[in-house]
Amino acid sequence: MQTDKLKKILEAILISAEKPLSVEKLLGFFEPEDLVNRNDVKSSLSQLQESFDNHGFELVETSSGFRFQTKKEYKKWVTQHWDEKPAKYSRALLETLALIIYRQPITRAEIEDVRGVAVSSNIIKTLQERDWIRIVGHKEVPGRPALLGTTRQFLDYFNLKSLDEMPSLSEIQDIDKLYPELELKMREEGIEEFKEDLSAEKETLSIENELDLSDQNYSEKQHQQEKQEGQN
Repeated sequence: MQTDKLKKILEAILISAEKPLSVEKLLGFFEPEDLVNRNDVKSSLSQLQESFDNHGFELVETSSGFRFQTKKEYKKWVTQHWDEKPAKYSRALLETLALIIYRQPITRAEIEDVRGVAVSSNIIKTLQERDWIRIVGHKEVPGRPALLGTTRQFLDYFNLKSLDEMPSLSEIQDIDKLYPELELKMREEGIEEFKEDLSAEKETLSIENELDLSDQNYSEKQHQQEKQEGQN
C-alpha cells in the first residue's frame, strides 16, 4: 500500500478511536492483501507525528498506544467546552498516589507508616475509580494485605509510555518538595490546578486547627466553670 494512503487511513482510524491504539491493534484493521506490515505502520505514524507540528493537536504515544489530543498550550480555550471544572485533589491523595507510584508494589499499611497517618478509604476508592491504581497482588505476611500499583490508564492519562519517564526521586518526604518534579508529567485535565488545591488544602488545615484550638479552649473553660459551680 502506498505510504500516503496508509497515513490517511491511520489518521482516520485514530481520530475516530475512543482510546489509544497500539501498533498491533492498528495492524488488525488491515487485510493480508493490503500488504501492510508493522514497519509500515510505525513509519507512517512517525511521519504523521511530524506532520502535525504546526497544528493545534498532536499525535502522541502513551503506554496503551497512539492517540490524537489537543496540545497543552491550548487547554485554556479547549476546556471551555465543558461546564464542569476539572477535579481537584487533596494533599493526602497526592501523597498517597506519589508513594504508590514510586514505591509500588506497596501496602496500605506501608503508606500509612511513611505518611504517619491513616489512609482514608475514600482516597483509595477515588484512585481506583479513576483507574489510576489497582491491586497487583498480596504480601505474604499475616493477613495477606493487598499490594497496590499503578495502571496502564494512569500512564495514558499522564502521557507516559512507562514509569521510567517519571522524574527520579531518591526519597519521598513532603508533597511540597515532590510537586515541582511531578508537575513535569502531570499536564492533563485538572493537573494545572494541583498547586492551587495544595494551597487551599493548607488554608483549610490552618482553619481547622484554629477551630480545634478554639473548641479545646472553650471546653477547658466550660469544665473549669462547672468545677467551680460544683465547689460552690
